[in-house]
Amino acid sequence: MSAASNSNESYCTFTLASDVTAGGLPSEEEIAKQLESNDPKTKRHALKAAIMAMLGGEAMPRILMQVIRFCINSDDKPLKKLCMLYWEVVPKYQEPTSDEVLRAASGGQPVQRKLLPEMILVCNALMNDLNHPNEYVRGSMLRFLCKVKDEEILGPLIPSIKACLQHRHQYVRKNAAMAVFHAHRLHGDTLIPDGPELMDAFISAETDIGARRNAFLMLFNESEELAIQFLAKNLDDVGKFGDGFALLVLDLTRKACRRDPNQKSRFVRVLFQMLSAESPAVSYEAAWTLISLSNSPTAIRAAAVTYTNLLNSQNDNNVKMIVLERLEKLKGKHSKILQELLPDIMRGLSSPNPDVCEKVLDVAMALVTHKNVADVVVTLKREVAKTTQESSDSSEEKGKVYRNMLIQAIHGCAVRFPDVAESVVHTLMDFLSSDGGMQVIIFVRAIVEKYPDLRPAILTKLINTVDEVTNTNVMCICLWILGEYCETSETVKDAYDTISAQLGEAPFIVQPKDKKAREDAAAAAAKGPQLVTKNVVLADGTYATQTMYSEPKISPAQDNTPNLRKMIVGGDIFLGSVVSSCLTKMCLRGSDVGLDALTVKSMTVNSLLTMCGIVKMAEVTVSAQKSSLADCSDRVTLCCRALLDPKANAILKQALLSEGKSSFAMFLKSVQGKEGKTKEESKEEVVSTQADDLIHFRQLKSLTAQAGDLDLDDGSDLARATGYADGNSLLTNELSHVYQLTGFADPVYAEAFVTVHDYDILLDILVINRTPNTLANLTVELSTMGDMKIVERPQSHTIGPLDQINIRASIKVSSTETGHIFGTIVYEDASTQEKGYINMNDIHMDIMDYIRPATCTDEVFRSMWAEFEWENKVAITTSITDLIEFLDHIVSSTNMKSLTPFDRNENGSFLAANLYAKSVFGEDALVNVSVEKKDDNDGKLAGYIRIRSKTQGIALSLGDRITSVQRGLPPKNE
Repeated sequence: MSAASNSNESYCTFTLASDVTAGGLPSEEEIAKQLESNDPKTKRHALKAAIMAMLGGEAMPRILMQVIRFCINSDDKPLKKLCMLYWEVVPKYQEPTSDEVLRAASGGQPVQRKLLPEMILVCNALMNDLNHPNEYVRGSMLRFLCKVKDEEILGPLIPSIKACLQHRHQYVRKNAAMAVFHAHRLHGDTLIPDGPELMDAFISAETDIGARRNAFLMLFNESEELAIQFLAKNLDDVGKFGDGFALLVLDLTRKACRRDPNQKSRFVRVLFQMLSAESPAVSYEAAWTLISLSNSPTAIRAAAVTYTNLLNSQNDNNVKMIVLERLEKLKGKHSKILQELLPDIMRGLSSPNPDVCEKVLDVAMALVTHKNVADVVVTLKREVAKTTQESSDSSEEKGKVYRNMLIQAIHGCAVRFPDVAESVVHTLMDFLSSDGGMQVIIFVRAIVEKYPDLRPAILTKLINTVDEVTNTNVMCICLWILGEYCETSETVKDAYDTISAQLGEAPFIVQPKDKKAREDAAAAAAKGPQLVTKNVVLADGTYATQTMYSEPKISPAQDNTPNLRKMIVGGDIFLGSVVSSCLTKMCLRGSDVGLDALTVKSMTVNSLLTMCGIVKMAEVTVSAQKSSLADCSDRVTLCCRALLDPKANAILKQALLSEGKSSFAMFLKSVQGKEGKTKEESKEEVVSTQADDLIHFRQLKSLTAQAGDLDLDDGSDLARATGYADGNSLLTNELSHVYQLTGFADPVYAEAFVTVHDYDILLDILVINRTPNTLANLTVELSTMGDMKIVERPQSHTIGPLDQINIRASIKVSSTETGHIFGTIVYEDASTQEKGYINMNDIHMDIMDYIRPATCTDEVFRSMWAEFEWENKVAITTSITDLIEFLDHIVSSTNMKSLTPFDRNENGSFLAANLYAKSVFGEDALVNVSVEKKDDNDGKLAGYIRIRSKTQGIALSLGDRITSVQRGLPPKNE
């Protein structure tokens, strides 16, 4: 317990409820009178008030004798406990006289502390409790003595403490061992010099787990050699001594082996024994202790097996995440050993938590090799199949996200190991119609391009499953694959027939009768159930009124319309242009792959009719893609000219049939190159010191220092030693969280240092008394606005003239909405008895303290963008003229992560990027930046930044932040 910074204050290790101070503390006379009462409840209230007053700086010298007279011999247990708190805070020594202080200040004899005469009575009362026949009274008194630091008080009690070591009850012996440890640590040479030998004899005969643990704790800290000797004698019984004892043994192992590495052999046996302990805490600590002490394959393998057992046996997700972090650290230096345990690690995928599954996949994918990739892929395929079979239990909540993670993992395996691509692609194509279809079709597209040998089987499977696709984006990629890679007469004919059957005949417009039937069905569903009342005859012949809900019977209309036609009829203009391009490519390739002229001509005529129907649909249908009508018309016109005009055919055929594939191949190579560079950069370790660098010994530079030369290395060495190498930026960061609460001319100056720890806000308020008078009952009264709640309110304090004090307060936060902290300082002038009030400045909490960069897939981002209802649109007004520089400024200022990859070397006039972040409360923040560099506006940037979130607070707060920081770059510190 640290000493009080203010001489008028005392500290206590307990916190009392503030209800005692309701209505103000009673005076010293009132407390003394209440202590004389025969009612224990009144005494308890008075003693609480006395403790609170003394903690606030009041002396209250009269209360000590009152407590000795009326409370010390009471049998009331709560009153006894309050008495112990009172002994902890009460002044135990006489104040030195002014002559003694002056003599010590002038270099004379130092001030000798003199114990108050009343403390002799207190020591006698403490000794009576140590010899009390009730074991719980003895035990609680021994626990209290662990907080007493005064040698004069502990000295007379040492014989009684030693006698308690032989008590029949384990509760007394356990606390007696702790009391001996405390006394020996503080005053071992004078009070209890034989403490280690006494405890060694005690622990040899002790049978209680708690008492043995406390005794070993003292040997561990005060006499390490005796602790090691006891451990050597009882190596086989360590598992029977309890978890607390085992954790102490591990602490002793680390301490002894770090000091002397040659002692590792003495502890290896007990470490391997603890790896199989029943307690997960002991086995976990033993595993990382073994890793920190040894790099041998046997030790690493044993520790890794322990980690995997914990991963699969513990239900707590936090434990799983911690174990996976340990396995990830082992992966860097001992990957071969972890590869042997990969099946056990992948058993962690059975967890219902998607975060745990994601971490398991991250660790597992880095351990995949040619030897185990087949087993890994089998496990992943089995897990993908489970996501479709289990839909009503706990796995439903992780189904979509988990399936996407599995598909990405299989994709990564197929890219790295081409041998398994064929075995997984057919399995994944069964999920084209699921919510993970986008990930599957992207994977299939890459496989079709990279592995030409697999194309026939994949195209056949795709042609058979295209009718099951329900997602528009997935359908577009399916049609692009069929148009680009169908290069044989059979696949071209089968793909064309399938697409034509899915499209049907033109026109692609909702017919009037179908429209009327839909309107009637919607009207019937809108009416809902109707209330019907009728009279019925009961079994006894009496009449009664019966009321029921009547619902119209809606005959389920069987809609057999293919999915592709539904999408086209629904007004998807972009899909229509993709269909036109796909059919055109097949018609152009038909003559090259050996189809007869009659078949090719029939395909061309049908394609032209289909494209005309698509353009007609785009002109007539009212949809959200109406703006794409012009692009669709141009695209379809180009396709028609390529089929009808021989000159256009000669010019466009090569571009339509080959340039698409070549561009996609270049894209895959660039993506693979970027991933390779990223991995190489992550593997590169920054060398802090070269092997041939000189070693500077400051102790050998004494002659240079005496000569007055300046050592240029001293500053950097001290900075590295203290961890304050980046002192300037660190100090600037701290000062940015200091808020001035009152003015310099106010009688009380206050400023607060705000520290944000996720859900908690800690206020460290410095209060300075600038008056020559003592201020009593000074209180900082705080209030909050927003989703914040004050957990710990500041207590009242007494501050001397020109003195200062630090007051702490704790606030709990429940959301990222903008919050304010405001309040008043209330005090009373001790000399004039006048009360004063000072209103403090508001503290505005910054949303950046809660935002953390995060990442997600494009599909998840789009789904959240469509789901979230709160949107904040901010117009771009900035002095920055470079697009990339503006985006980097927004990303750094909002603490978000850009999800859109782009090349910094490219020069363009438009930039669009998606940003994503997550708050500490699990709230998602989505930002879309659309910015354009206009030549007619002197090169200035224009556009909008749109923010979406599920809650209003984070959208508004993030919008205010962007508005305040977007105008320009902050000035750079020279």
